[in-house]
Amino acid sequence: MDVMPQQPDPSSPPPLEVSTSSALSAPPTPPTPPASSAPSAFVTPVGASALSSLADPASLAEPPPLSLRSTLRRAALGVVAGAVLVTGAVVAVPEDGKKASPPVPGPVSRALRASAAGTPASLSDLTALIGDRQQWVGTHPSDARSWALLGTAYVEWGRRSADAAYYGRAEQALKRSLNVRPGENGNTAALVGLAELADARHDFAAARKWGETVRAREPKQWAVYPALIDAYGGLGDHKAVNTAVERFTALRAGVPALMQKARMHLDRGRPEDALAGAKAAADRATTPAQKAECLHLLGELAWERGEPEEAVAQFGAALRTDRSHHASRAGRARALVALGRTDEARRDYRAALAQLPRPEYLLELGELYESLGLDAEADEQYAQLRRALTRDEGQGVDHALLRGRFEADHGDPAAAVELLDAEWARSHRSAAVADALGWALHRSGAPAAALEYAAQAVDTGGQNASYAYHLGVIQKALREYGPARRNLEAALHTNPGFSPLAGPAAQEALDDLTYPPPDGPPDMRPLPEPEPERPEAREPAPGSP
Repeated sequence: MDVMPQQPDPSSPPPLEVSTSSALSAPPTPPTPPASSAPSAFVTPVGASALSSLADPASLAEPPPLSLRSTLRRAALGVVAGAVLVTGAVVAVPEDGKKASPPVPGPVSRALRASAAGTPASLSDLTALIGDRQQWVGTHPSDARSWALLGTAYVEWGRRSADAAYYGRAEQALKRSLNVRPGENGNTAALVGLAELADARHDFAAARKWGETVRAREPKQWAVYPALIDAYGGLGDHKAVNTAVERFTALRAGVPALMQKARMHLDRGRPEDALAGAKAAADRATTPAQKAECLHLLGELAWERGEPEEAVAQFGAALRTDRSHHASRAGRARALVALGRTDEARRDYRAALAQLPRPEYLLELGELYESLGLDAEADEQYAQLRRALTRDEGQGVDHALLRGRFEADHGDPAAAVELLDAEWARSHRSAAVADALGWALHRSGAPAAALEYAAQAVDTGGQNASYAYHLGVIQKALREYGPARRNLEAALHTNPGFSPLAGPAAQEALDDLTYPPPDGPPDMRPLPEPEPERPEAREPAPGSP
């Protein structure tokens, strides 16, 4: 597989004006949960007078977060100043009624074009778009479309910067859009934005509600299907995921659809189909941001197959394509750990966290430190993780899954059971939640209750080494030695380096099963077949001569 970055297609059409809301309509707007509070330490807002009716107007008119500003400083200085002119060319209509000339390609136009195609914009272009729309709504407070665009851009920024404070601002902007133009009057762009926001906060039931509201009125509105796919996946509704992916592919064939199908195949345990789809997507990608996403998926697939060297190559190619794709730096760190290159892994984890402080990376780095016997460093990472989870939860993010996983292995398993059982009761029944709940029950001393959940995770979660390991350990605790051995072998066969802590534990548990357990039969090998009786030793049959 060629992992070199692909250049954009020079034959691609010029940027076009994007309007997802003007041609759409939707049913009455469902009730919106209260907006989350936003931090108060901001720079001077732009156009704040137009935002006075919001709970925190300044929060909607500030630049991207400090965590990414060092990455974007050059682009922001040279781009945002000209962004308004570019967008002005996109939306302005000449007074004489003549058709306006096509806009000169610029960062805002590129960001709009990426949105229209359902692909990620570069971070610098996303920065320009946010700055441009902040200024625009300051003088055009009744532009519902721009409020929806700004809110959706905030969701994307929050995801790609790991700054959940932007989710509160996104909610305010999307609600403002609906106040100006309700959903039943055609403002489906804001409803799609609310579905994406709910997915980002891991509120999959709300995401499904918003998404199905749009789909019921506009079933051919392709933009809502990625949000629905995420929502159905979080709820563990595999049939609905399949249907939504097929519908999305029929409506919007191309790289985004190929990526969605590849991820669906991965989750269903069809790695060959997933790999074929991801390769096709990478070959057809036309922008660096899109290409990096495809290469990152190829890295994930290699990692899941237990091929860390290939994973390092693909994650590295993603970073060469787009240096701001920090998730690929964390992915490369994970693969480097499996190769025993722990110094390089620590360097990559620290670099990734400096730009993208996702809580799951804090957990991974803490477990790496713990595996190396660096307990003080591990404790510091775990303390940072707790603070990050609490901060995000204050912004409306549901981190019960990650917090439950952490508590089960490094804190209070009983608390993990309570958290994850509540998730299950909320219909968050993905394979990941089933696995985490089963493991937490086992860790809290209830392996019999854990077995059902762990088995469901393995049955529905594809070829996941961690799920197989957990099920094998639970079965071993229940003295189901044959199934335990099969699942532990499956975990180590699929990906022997799946975790710096659990990987060695899986090998140790498997080694224990190669010998009779202390309270088991003296010899677990099958009895030898009896030797055939020699002919001369047989008794003559009655009546024989």
